[in-house]
Amino acid sequence: MFIFALAVVFKLLTIQFVQGDKYRELAEERTIKNVVIPANRGNVYSVNGNLLATSVPKYDIRIDAITPKAKVFESELKGLADSLSKFSGKPSSYYQKEIRKARANKNRYYLLARDIGYSDYLRIRNFPLLNLGAFKGGLIVEQTTKREHPMGGVAERTIGYERFDEKGNVTRPGIDGAFGVKYLRGTDGLRLKQKIGKGQWKPIADYNQVEPKDGYDLYTTISVNIQDIAHHALLQQLEYYQAEHGCVVVMEVATGEIRAISNLGRTKDGSYYEKLNYAVGESHEPGSTFKLMALMAALEDKVVDTATVIDTKNGRKIFYGRSINDSKHGGYGKISVARAMEVSSNIAFASIIDENYSGKPEKFINRLKSWSLNEPLGISILGEGQPVIPEPGHSLWSRNALPSMAYGYNLRLTPLQTLTFYNAVANKGVMVKPTFIKEVRELNKSIETFDKTIINNKICSDKTIKEVQEILKNVVVRGTGRSLYSPYFSMAGKTGTAKTEYWMDDWDSNPRYVSSFAGYFPAENPKYSCIVIIHKPSIKKGYYGADVSGPVFKRIAQKIFTDTPIIDEIETLQVHNSAVDKEFESYYKTAQTYITIMPNVVGLPLMDAIALLENMGLQVQTQGMGVVKTQSLTQGIKIIKNQKIIIEAS
Repeated sequence: MFIFALAVVFKLLTIQFVQGDKYRELAEERTIKNVVIPANRGNVYSVNGNLLATSVPKYDIRIDAITPKAKVFESELKGLADSLSKFSGKPSSYYQKEIRKARANKNRYYLLARDIGYSDYLRIRNFPLLNLGAFKGGLIVEQTTKREHPMGGVAERTIGYERFDEKGNVTRPGIDGAFGVKYLRGTDGLRLKQKIGKGQWKPIADYNQVEPKDGYDLYTTISVNIQDIAHHALLQQLEYYQAEHGCVVVMEVATGEIRAISNLGRTKDGSYYEKLNYAVGESHEPGSTFKLMALMAALEDKVVDTATVIDTKNGRKIFYGRSINDSKHGGYGKISVARAMEVSSNIAFASIIDENYSGKPEKFINRLKSWSLNEPLGISILGEGQPVIPEPGHSLWSRNALPSMAYGYNLRLTPLQTLTFYNAVANKGVMVKPTFIKEVRELNKSIETFDKTIINNKICSDKTIKEVQEILKNVVVRGTGRSLYSPYFSMAGKTGTAKTEYWMDDWDSNPRYVSSFAGYFPAENPKYSCIVIIHKPSIKKGYYGADVSGPVFKRIAQKIFTDTPIIDEIETLQVHNSAVDKEFESYYKTAQTYITIMPNVVGLPLMDAIALLENMGLQVQTQGMGVVKTQSLTQGIKIIKNQKIIIEAS
């Protein structure tokens, strides 16, 4: 007994003094813990200060069904079920049955509402039984922060996000993903909490161990107005031509700032959404838009001038055993280099490049490299596509490589890389890097600003720039883009129509094309450059760049001209568009007629409807984009200030 007692004392002393720190630490881990306080992620704004992405709290409401005492549970259950019925629309009897079942099954985590906003959270926590709190009523509230895009799906892929899956893998597309870690994320805080039973934890002190630091706000270069114009112009064309996917980018010529970028892909049901950032990440054969690069290389190397005559035969010519054809039946015959660009003759450009560079192809390739066409732009957004400019020794190189490259095949560029080159032509030879971010702020304090980055101070001589600017203008006036010409505002650019997947066995029975248009406007004093790429339009409706992509370019240019006329084009303000005038008159009449009475906004553009209803004092909640098709408040009823209305658009 004495020896046993000594052993017990020895063990107690060992636990107390030798292993004491270990067990005390283990006890603290089970009863005290540091709880992470998530920092608020910074907001993303447009260049005009419109909110593009923000973090909002979302709540899941649950109930511990066995916590309330039997008397309280029975007296409050019907009131709780009635309140939940009014909130969700389900019958009161449904909730009574389910909550009773949860209590019988000792369910301490029964879900009542998921992913609700703050106002709904305040409403539900005041329902009978739940208003008694966690310990008497069994209320359980779980708060999460979700990233919301107030503009809906517009530019969603470019605005981006940071998303973790169940394995901890992270996806970071777009601006949010590119700048999230450095600027938006912020620093999480810590607060010490103690376990008090029933799985509940309470703060030990009324202050945080580590205060959370909110992320910085990003001000992008995106213009909401131009983005809205570009998105809907592209969507309309994709839907009409039943195309697989497409993209459009609008860039400010002088600065390289991206004012709009839209990427839309088709789903199985035929609708379109921002599936991938095609403009940034998709390398493809550019087709005839690359003829600008081929022409400028030949002009700079002085192997031709714009007046040099090229014999395009009868529209068909053999190069190293392979036939190259022009789109015009019977061909163009003998034409000048300038006219060859205007009518987009494949034979002319294949002849120019093959005849003058076949003996020394490195000369042509090096000219393209001097414009950095073989290198990614190095933009901030992740996932930029890799350009491919083959040279002798490359797997894509063959005797036909040069004539093919002359008109945009056997090489690959992304839409943004092609646009950057066209923008340099508009910018008098100065190539600037596309930028998406203008400033980083903390409240009203500027943390960092982003100035334009010049890739190449002068891509070619002033003579070449002036010549190709005039040719690109004539493409629209009298060339392949003549259907886009307008006497009220000027544009310059190049159409493109390229075969795609032509290496597949079924191409002859099921041909596929990529339609494009790249250029800038106004032609005389360029302010914006723009590229439109549409993949695999229905060939039953059309596939040429001038027919498919060109109208998108024109709509964007036309609407931007109307909204932001430049001094040299002030005359255009006197030009009346009957459709626009009629739409404005309808909007103005509605705004003047309905002040305290609910109007009918079905059929109005979504942005017009929002402006009208918010000016009337209503709180507007929107679903979808485009034209309003339903409204939650009936026309003619008396409205109350701050009354909520839901409008759905498509």
